[in-house]
Order: sequence, then C-alpha cells, then structure tokens
Amino acid sequence: MITRFSIVTLVLFVLSIVLVIRPIYIPIRLPRLGRKNIPINLTITPPAIIAILWASQCLGSSQIRDGIVGTGGIKPYNILILFLSLAYMAITLDISGVLQASAFWVSNKGGSNGWKLYLYFYLMLTLLSIFLGNDAVILSGTPFLVYYTSATGLERIPWLISEFATANTASMVLFVGNITNVVVCEGFSINNVAFTAYTILPFLACNIACFLALALQFHDKKHVPRKLRATERLNPRSVLRDPVGALVGSLILGSCLVVIIIVSFFKIDVWKISLPFAMAKLMFVLAWDHYRFTTGRLSHHIHSSKIQDSSTGNEDSVLSELKRTVSLPIEEGSLQKETSGADERISAPGTVDRRFPPSPSKLSESLESVKILPNTQRRLQVIHERLTAHFPTFFTALPRLPFGLVPFSFSQFILIEALQHQGWIEVFANWLSKASQGKIHASIWLIGVIGVLLCNVAGTNIGATILLTKVIVAAPIFPSDSSRAAGVALAVVSNIGAVSFTFSASLAGLLWRTILTQQGIIIRQTQFAFWNLLPILFMTGVGLAVVSAEMAVLYQT
Repeated sequence: MITRFSIVTLVLFVLSIVLVIRPIYIPIRLPRLGRKNIPINLTITPPAIIAILWASQCLGSSQIRDGIVGTGGIKPYNILILFLSLAYMAITLDISGVLQASAFWVSNKGGSNGWKLYLYFYLMLTLLSIFLGNDAVILSGTPFLVYYTSATGLERIPWLISEFATANTASMVLFVGNITNVVVCEGFSINNVAFTAYTILPFLACNIACFLALALQFHDKKHVPRKLRATERLNPRSVLRDPVGALVGSLILGSCLVVIIIVSFFKIDVWKISLPFAMAKLMFVLAWDHYRFTTGRLSHHIHSSKIQDSSTGNEDSVLSELKRTVSLPIEEGSLQKETSGADERISAPGTVDRRFPPSPSKLSESLESVKILPNTQRRLQVIHERLTAHFPTFFTALPRLPFGLVPFSFSQFILIEALQHQGWIEVFANWLSKASQGKIHASIWLIGVIGVLLCNVAGTNIGATILLTKVIVAAPIFPSDSSRAAGVALAVVSNIGAVSFTFSASLAGLLWRTILTQQGIIIRQTQFAFWNLLPILFMTGVGLAVVSAEMAVLYQT
C-alpha cells in the first residue's frame, strides 16, 4: 500500500539520482581555509538522503542492515570485498607497465596503416579489459591514448570513444569484470562459469557490432587516416617498468581467477578467495619494493613520480607516470619530438614535461594549505614522502583503489531496500509482470531496453542493476526460465549501458571524463551522447537478439 512515507521515499530517491547525474556545488567560507565549494555529488548525496529517510522514519535500522549484509542471496559486503581485492591486483599489475608495453607492441604491429592500427588497439583493449576490468584499462589507457594521438597527430575522439566502448563491453565476459556482474550472479543464483557461458556469445556479437558502428561513423579519413606518418619502432620493454612485478602479478591474478571459478561450484563466498590472493599480492609488493629500494634497483623514474590523488581516484598519478615514461629514451627517433599545436609536448630524452612534474601528494598539498600545527604537518609530509620513495608501488596503487565506490554502493543497496520497504519494488514488479506476461522473449527485450535507459537515469549502472534485480526477483508471475533470461539480459545491458548518453551511466564514465579534463580536454555531454548513439543502438539490438536466441535454444521457445 502506497502511503505518504512511500511518496517521500520515492521523491528522495529520484532526487539522489538527479544529484548524481548533475552534481551541484555550494560555496561556503571556512576559517583558515577561505572560500570552498562543497560538492553535492555521488559521494555526498546518497548517504545524506539515507540520513534524511532515517530521520523521517521512511526506513529503519533493519533496512540499513539489509543494505549492508544483504537479502535474497545478494550480499553487498561480499561483492565489494571481491571488487576491491581484484581491483588492487589489477591496478598493481598495471603499474608495472603492462598496458603501456602492450600498446607499444600493438603500435609496432599496426605500423603506418591507420585502420589496421585502430583495429589492433581495439582488440588489445578488449583482451586487457576482459582480465583487468574496465576501470584499470580506463585509468591507464585514456592518458596513454591522449599522449599517443598527440604524438602522431591523430584526432583523439575516435580512439577515445573506441577505448571507452570496448573497455565497458569486454567487462561482461567474466563475472568479476564489473560489480554489476556480481550483483546479477548473486541475485539470480547464476554460477560464475555459467555466467561466462551465457555472456560470451552476446559479448562477441556486441564487440563486433560496436567496431562496425565505430568504423561506420569514423569512416572519413579526417577521423582515422588511411596512412599514418612514419614513426620509428617503439621498444615495449622501455615502458615495462617492473618485469618481475608484471610476471608475479599476472600469476597471482590468473591463479585467483582460476580458483574463484573452481570454488564457485561449492557455494563459497568469493571474497574468501579473492581477499587472501590480494593480501599475498600486497606482501609481495611491499617485499619487492623494499628489496629494490635497499639494493638500489628501484630506478628514479619509478619512485619519484608517484603523485597521490586520493580525492579524484589518482588520475594525476597515471598522467604523471605516462608523461615520465614518454620522456625516457625509447629508441632513437621514436616519438621524442615536439608536436606543434598539440595539447601535450613530448619532452627531449631524459627530461620531464614540467606541466606534470613530480610533486608532493594531495596529502602533502593539503597539509601545506592548512596553517595548523606546522611542525606536525612537516613531519607527516616527510614521513609520507619517505614511505612513498620506499614503497612506490603500494603508495601509487592505494589512492587509485575505488574506495569511493564503497559508500556509494552500500548507499545504493540501502536506498533500494528503502524502496522495497515502502512497497515500490512490489509495484514495479507487478508492472513488469503485466507488461511481459512472464514470457521469455518479452522479458529479455523489456529488461534490456529499460536497463539501458535506467543506466542513464538511475544513479549509474550499479543502481540500475540493483533495482532491476530486485524487481525481476519480486515479479509475481515470472517462471524460473523467464527470470533467468531477464537476468542474462540485465548482465549484458548493465555493461554496454555504460556506453550511453550520460557520463554518469557508469563510474567508469565519470572517471574517463575526469582524466580527460585533467589533461585539458573537454568532451561535452552532447558530444559523448552523439558518438555513443550508434554503438549503443547496434550493441543493444545485437546483444539482446543473441540472448533471445540462446534462450530459445535452452528452453525450446
């Protein structure tokens, strides 16, 4: 029964979505700090809305507990521990230079053929995104492509849009590739191996359709030239900063994924597997950094350029690291030149681009800006800089971990619990049942189209996935086969839904925009929507068609 509390809950839920999509900034003046703009965004808004709902008695402590512990087979803490553990292993592996080395190798293979190089980069980013996840690839791939396109005089948009699309599409292959995949697996009791079996064919179809859409809209040679100007061959080893770390990191991450797949048959919470592997990687990182530091094997360009930026997900550290990488001698004559008219300047061998110089961390900067207890500030700054020099990999990886995702994700779970407590999930479930009549193919297309739209308007694809999972499970006349079909459709669209019309359709989109903004590159919302329109239309149609074909074979419908 809908009451005034239900109405208030829904209104505040919608308000939280609006402020995630369109954050506002409230200027206030603070003693000693001066005028500051306080952001009302995805970090602040959902917890604040929960506090208001709690104070107004629209939800109670039991809903908050359920949003953390979980209900109906979905365990939020399990999902987030798994996600952070795998993110740490992927980020520390990326810090070793794996992605940059792969990109240099691909560049050599592509040569001066523009479309061949475009295809090779697309395939490389696809493979890396399958195993590292979309966030790790976007963190390092975005600044690298900015540098690469500037150095070669290429138009940025085709390469950046391609990277964003393939990184989010490839994340549907493994259940650990995206936090939304884990929500689907737990919500619909889908085995981890079965998840890949369901999504591999839609992924292949979406991946091919996406490239065809990109090729169609960027077919003009002004976007992707047929022939590139000649460049010297690049040396991938010059950017593989830590070969030992890359090898050990690959073995640890690969072993973790294999063990997770095996134990998925025994109903063991996956965080109990991923967390020990992440701890093992942490101990290796600390021991290996200490060994290199004490033996003098830790080169200057690794430990001096680690700019920590805990407030923005450490995009600055990635940019600085890549700027340092490209300023090192690669091979004589290889991309070490100044590009006139470009936003970036490629420095001479052995020099540093002064717009991204080694500098203290945000912690150090904030300490300097606050004139309280100056002696304590200086001591903390010195301690922090010494630890960063001694353990550079750990102190580079730590701020890049998506810790901001934790309160946001828990808040999304709690807000959905509030909607369920006030009867809205039941209302939405009844609407779904009436619209689909519980039929498999109608469920697939309804959930697919609604899922893509909700990714844009429901507080990222995470919020859309949690909401639709609850609705499908609660639908009264849904047989098990229709529920499974809808779950697989949701798995597909929760990933490709990031390649959509708003940056806030996914956290990856917000991260991508932030990195570009820090490089001085502004992509407007309308541009983003325009270039994503054709790929998302192609992928939605093809992906859902393949899911329908799969279910027709499985259930003989």
